[in-house]
Amino acid sequence: MTFQRFAIYYAPPEGVFARAAAEWLGWDPATGAALAQPDWPGLPAPATDLTVDPRKYGFHGTLRAPFRPGTGLTEGDLRRGLDLLAARLAPAEMPGLELINLEGFLALVPHGDATDLAALAEEVVRATNIWRAPLTEAEIARRRPDRLTERRRDHLARWGYPYVMEDFQFHLTLTSRLEDAAAQATRAVLAAKFASFMPGPFRITELSLFGEAMDGRFHILHRAALSG
Repeated sequence: MTFQRFAIYYAPPEGVFARAAAEWLGWDPATGAALAQPDWPGLPAPATDLTVDPRKYGFHGTLRAPFRPGTGLTEGDLRRGLDLLAARLAPAEMPGLELINLEGFLALVPHGDATDLAALAEEVVRATNIWRAPLTEAEIARRRPDRLTERRRDHLARWGYPYVMEDFQFHLTLTSRLEDAAAQATRAVLAAKFASFMPGPFRITELSLFGEAMDGRFHILHRAALSG
């Protein structure tokens, strides 16, 4: 399979949490399979309609946003590079996750002290910056720099993505952008359904290399244990 872009994400290890999230989104990036989505009472619309935007990515938390690899870099190079990077970085642990409305998107975010995660994300961004090809004018335009703060424009120019460093906010997206009423109804259902699956404490123990196939779907290509 050919991949047009790559990314460094957190993806939960195999288990009930990963499975529940994959079924909710309708896509399992670990197996590369579409899944039947649940029909839960109380949802304001079918799950297929509520999850259009995040579905193609699979359940994940962004550490290095999708990038085109630099000239000459292969998937094998990225796998090896990720192994070397993960070998010197320590896992991150937080008390847990909470479900919030993040500017219209429902997402799980860290609950409690996330200092270790912020440090991990910063180091991943710094270490992998040489892996990416420079942004094209079209890629820059898609980020709508006219709507970004000066600092975020600087991040975009330097790191290839505006929401890094001081502007990083780790999140695991569960829906497309929803109107207020739909978001409230969906949040109530998801909070109840995910309550028994939510990890506590929440640990990030590995980095995952994702690849975007030509159809736009993302697949997990490699996992590297954080062992520093």
